[in-house]
Amino acid sequence: MADFVHLHTHSEYSLLDGLGKLDKLIDRAKSFDMDALAITDHGAMYGSFKFYLKAIAAGIKPIIGVETYVAKRSRFDKEAKVDTDPYHLVLLAKNEVGYKNLMKLVTHAHLEGYYYRPRIDWELLQQHADGLICLSACLQGQVSNLLRNNQDNEAETVARQYAQLFGPDHYYIELQRHPAIADCDVVNEKLVALARKLGLPLVATNDIHYVDADDAEAQEILLCVQTQHTILEKNRPLTMIDSPDFYMRSPREMQELFVQYPEAIENTVKIAAMCNLTLSVGKWILPNYPLEAGVTPEAYLKKLVEERTPARYKKLDDEAEKRIAYELDIICTKGYATYFLIVQDFVNWAKSQGISVGPGRGSAAGSMVTYILGITGLDPLYFN
Repeated sequence: MADFVHLHTHSEYSLLDGLGKLDKLIDRAKSFDMDALAITDHGAMYGSFKFYLKAIAAGIKPIIGVETYVAKRSRFDKEAKVDTDPYHLVLLAKNEVGYKNLMKLVTHAHLEGYYYRPRIDWELLQQHADGLICLSACLQGQVSNLLRNNQDNEAETVARQYAQLFGPDHYYIELQRHPAIADCDVVNEKLVALARKLGLPLVATNDIHYVDADDAEAQEILLCVQTQHTILEKNRPLTMIDSPDFYMRSPREMQELFVQYPEAIENTVKIAAMCNLTLSVGKWILPNYPLEAGVTPEAYLKKLVEERTPARYKKLDDEAEKRIAYELDIICTKGYATYFLIVQDFVNWAKSQGISVGPGRGSAAGSMVTYILGITGLDPLYFN
């Protein structure tokens, strides 16, 4: 197996920013004999589950991550020309706890912190740091950005804060080599010095946005679509063409780039070994419906049907009673009791709030149980 793992990879799900298709990224990693690969799309997890399934099928360990946007102030601050340029931070899920925290962070970013980009903040990171490995990110990362602007003391303070939050063995100073980018090598030297001073580990990454080096021009066109500029304009606000090395480099290329820092290469394998996420695939995952101690969803569903039947039917013959019992038996034996409880709960709540609810559609409209529970409004006996 290769002794390097890519931990900073943008796929097509970094919308209008990543060109690499999941299948091609996985195939290329496999061709390099890598046994793991991380996906770290910008601010989102749209492709995470699909990536997980495809990677597993290809025999590659999937590492699910996000390159988050971190607000420079609070996620609730949304002032023009002040809060439009957030920092970057790479977060990788070690396990299910980390995966759930990653989902919570991304959800809050979209629902509360969205201002040009879905942003999290320090408050959210403090609440949802468990199970995550943190990389300091690219030049747009806070530590790198401060060092680039010669704010070395501030960079040290921030690095200490992140190391304290995630733990010194779960916070890595990230090194990237894109020589055409101004100050890249200078910042790397400062990052290494800072890591040495604070006793923090280094990790080497390539800021992958496409699969092959030949894709650089296509990537540039994609960025033009994002920024609404043309490829002929010289002073475009976002460009990568001057540094056409945002492709999936081979392990050998990465080793040669970071020959001075072999531990940064070795730590990619170490991080991959720490990430062991297993997702439940093909299983029902429903919210817990609140029930009294000792009461099962099946028993409570039957109780609700019994209590609500008189409101729908004054009298039922034996055939109708048998039909209800048959429906309940099917619902319960197939494991749908909790689902029916949840649906009747939000449908009846919506009706109580004056929110319009349709009378029913499909096969559910032919169920006496759904009619009795208030999920549907069509009497299947009357309408046959």
